[in-house]
Amino acid sequence: MPRQTIASSQAPQPVGPYVQAVRAGDLLFISAQLPLDPLTNTLVRSGVRAQTRRVLENIKAILESAGARLEHIVRMTLYLRNLEDFNQINEVYAEFFPQQQPARTTIEVTKLSKDATVCMDAIAHLGP
Repeated sequence: MPRQTIASSQAPQPVGPYVQAVRAGDLLFISAQLPLDPLTNTLVRSGVRAQTRRVLENIKAILESAGARLEHIVRMTLYLRNLEDFNQINEVYAEFFPQQQPARTTIEVTKLSKDATVCMDAIAHLGP
């Protein structure tokens, strides 16, 4: 199966040896996105809601580079530094997925890169 690397200038550049996303057939695998400002590649520090919004905007930009939309996401994983932020994150998340919510797993972690409070990865289906 041929692989295609997907990159968006509207999303932050990877902070390590990986790509923003890989398309394999009808599936798009989006690497974990941190709440980094795509213009400066620095962490958004205005709270968990702003960080959640930035992560989802980054994912949206990567999807658009692949010719897709948020509705194409079938699976997401959320990594939270503190599960007490769950409700705030869900409120912002619901704005991006008012219908056709993807399957999702939420995991509390001890630490995230760049000291972020939230990070997400996604799988999208791009087929018919």
